[in-house]
Amino acid sequence: MRKSWQNNKILIGAASLLTLFIVLLLSGTEPVPSGAGSVPAYESRLFDSSRVHTIDIQTDSWGAFLRSATEEEYMPCDVVIDGETFRHIGLRAKGNNSLHLTEEYGLWRYSLKLEFDCFRDGGNYYGLDKFSLDSSFQDNSCLKTYMAYDMMRFMEVPSPLCSYVWVTVNGEPWGLFLAIEEPEEAFARRNFGADHGQLYKPDYRSLNDENADVALKYIDDSSASYPGIFDNAKFTPSGEEKQRLIEALKVLSTGENLETAIDVDEVLRYFTAQIFVMNWDSYVGHTGHNYFLYEEDGILSILPWDYNLAFGTYALGMTDPIRDPELLINYPINTPAEGKIMLNRPLYHNLMQNSEYFTRYHRYFDQFISGYFENGRFEETLQKMEELIAPYVQKDPTAFCSFSDHKLAVDTLRQVCLLRAESIRGQLDGSIPATLRGQLEQPDAKIDASGIVLENLGDFEDLENAKEKQDAALKQVLAGN
Repeated sequence: MRKSWQNNKILIGAASLLTLFIVLLLSGTEPVPSGAGSVPAYESRLFDSSRVHTIDIQTDSWGAFLRSATEEEYMPCDVVIDGETFRHIGLRAKGNNSLHLTEEYGLWRYSLKLEFDCFRDGGNYYGLDKFSLDSSFQDNSCLKTYMAYDMMRFMEVPSPLCSYVWVTVNGEPWGLFLAIEEPEEAFARRNFGADHGQLYKPDYRSLNDENADVALKYIDDSSASYPGIFDNAKFTPSGEEKQRLIEALKVLSTGENLETAIDVDEVLRYFTAQIFVMNWDSYVGHTGHNYFLYEEDGILSILPWDYNLAFGTYALGMTDPIRDPELLINYPINTPAEGKIMLNRPLYHNLMQNSEYFTRYHRYFDQFISGYFENGRFEETLQKMEELIAPYVQKDPTAFCSFSDHKLAVDTLRQVCLLRAESIRGQLDGSIPATLRGQLEQPDAKIDASGIVLENLGDFEDLENAKEKQDAALKQVLAGN
């Protein structure tokens, strides 16, 4: 009798699990993968970067969604990823300057966010809670962001996964985008385990404000003094966690015992790749943002984000932007910004005051240039990814540029990176000054980059020329509804 009861219990349990599996299958989600340290299922699916994936956004409100894109409100839609349907997913436009400039120029190709648990608790794509679709705004190569993250991964900096996707809307072509893992719960679990720490995306309220907290400067012991950090937390921090972060900033401000508050090795590896890509829409640039801050047990590290304006193409918000490719490609690795900015970036400046860390920083640059460029990884990766995406760029109905302009941008990106690597090699061996002052005193000691036209990577003129094409693509989508 007892054995029969146990058998019935097993059968009931099995039936319940089967029912749960069917419900999950029909709703287009899977359970969150188990265990810290395990490879999440979404990594080998959507983020298999060896192929171009497909995403179809299904909605009856595409026109209304685009017209209200700058409000950044989520709307529900269904998405079909590589032939698999996921229902009631949150969709919104994303971006800052790119978002508003897309609207200003009368264009429709916005970067997007897809959030699986926006309208349904526990919704996920094989364990992934959210990812973005990057539109390659002001990036005619479509490769700047991918290559920047590849450089970060080479330097073993925790970075978002990414892959290329061909996006359609209700079955009609919309274009080639870069899918990027959003740094939230799944990202933190993948990189730091199930018992991960706190994740923040510090951002300014206005560029006219001091934004000392976003610059990671210690202000005082009150958490209210750090709205740029704590108002942008990815997980709700406790009072204790806030105080741990503030205490770490206090230690950073002293310039002493930094390894008690900073993951020094990770930060140095981050700055190696970050300084190489010449991205001034970043922590070491004019805006001071576009990074993630990770805190665990009172130790801070910095994580990469947003590279469409990297490789010397950032000029927004700068009263006197640098456009001379010779200045940019030779930009010094020891003083990667003017003095006023450097003094307000303690995570870079205070670490570099320590001779041991400064030497290690140079050693990482040597390893990066030799391992990534001089050993051929850069050329191999760039060529492989260009061959992968070229057919899709050629047929892209909303691309910001022509296919010939895309090919020119890829070639320009190749030249920029190789010349930048050559310049940094010279800075490391002393043949090229590695400081702004040294380069002013020796203006001829530089790599010749006079043949580079940085505007070929993407400029405002491309936006002006893209409107007719994007209008036609939108008309085709709406006609198919």
